[in-house]
Amino acid sequence: MLSACSDINVHLGEFFIEGKTFRYSSFMGRLYNFCKGLGFEKGKIMPSRAFCSDENQGYPVILIAKHFGCFPFNHGRVGGVVSTSRHGPFAEHGQDLVIIHASHVGYDPDHHQFGSYRRLQTEGCLSGPTCGKISGVLDWYLKEFDFSCQNIFLERGENGRALVTIDNQLLLEGRSEGLFLHYEKLIELDAAGDYRPIRSYSTSKSFPAAPSFEERVAASWPSAGRRAIACDLMPDLFYFKRDVPNDPESEGRLEKNILSSMSCVVKAPSPLLMAAQINTQVEFDRTYRSLVQGREFEGKRLVFISGLNIDISPREGQLFPLTKFVPWAAFVKEKAGSSRVIEQPELFETLRDIDDHNADQVDLEAAIGVMAHTEEVVIRT
Repeated sequence: MLSACSDINVHLGEFFIEGKTFRYSSFMGRLYNFCKGLGFEKGKIMPSRAFCSDENQGYPVILIAKHFGCFPFNHGRVGGVVSTSRHGPFAEHGQDLVIIHASHVGYDPDHHQFGSYRRLQTEGCLSGPTCGKISGVLDWYLKEFDFSCQNIFLERGENGRALVTIDNQLLLEGRSEGLFLHYEKLIELDAAGDYRPIRSYSTSKSFPAAPSFEERVAASWPSAGRRAIACDLMPDLFYFKRDVPNDPESEGRLEKNILSSMSCVVKAPSPLLMAAQINTQVEFDRTYRSLVQGREFEGKRLVFISGLNIDISPREGQLFPLTKFVPWAAFVKEKAGSSRVIEQPELFETLRDIDDHNADQVDLEAAIGVMAHTEEVVIRT
């Protein structure tokens, strides 16, 4: 049987993190050597990054420039959405092409928690949610979920009958958006096949509990009085509807990517982590199809690799985060047109077995020094 989150389009259970991470300083050398092994030519490789616009994504960008000898093209939109409309200009800028895509999530190494990042440039070096865009998207859903957890009650009626009492707002089927319940899993049908309340209050109604739900929560069902459903409101018992705003930053794509899985996200121990993983998976699938169908890449070598950037909050004395990369999947296209997808287990093992020393990497300080001391070019109009 498929799980309550099986409509993700992807399978989070296959997206492993522990034991699958690379330091960016190591990952970038391995990726460059991987590309060289495919026949990519030094000095003719155009990299592109599809990251969120957060400043803590700057360190990976610096390393891309260092290892590929070229500042990367920008394929990214806020939240880690890929701007597939930029394929054409990107393809014109290089002989061999590499796109590195990642959603990102903060990590607090002191408390071993995902979703938070300490920003050194703020007064007091405050910690905040990261990715901020994903956090902003989730905020509305988390509030709806919290309201439902506190306003659905389990209680005992006359003769010890198990009852579920639901706030009237959650019973309004005509709503265009909000948290909606799978009544058939919570409430018992009456003889006429309807969900009929046995008692109405000023702001809620009580229904006989479905036997399967009563059995499922039997150990924590109150013997007297009532209690909020709280943690017993599991993902398979509800879903969300939302008129997703067509925001100019991502055209609502980030929220749309996560919406069908949102019941699982709000219940996750680390909602920001799960949301970032889902977005990575959905964006890889969507971008892969645009690359396969895009004529811009005919006659060119291409590597598209997608994963998760974990931004580990910098400690005292560190200028940049200790960013780690978790590969999810890669798409490789040969110059002649043949292509293949590499899934996470093979991709991780392939990168792990490649030397992370890049003999072609650029000395950025020296390169900047050359530009600083080059003879002045006079601009004339």
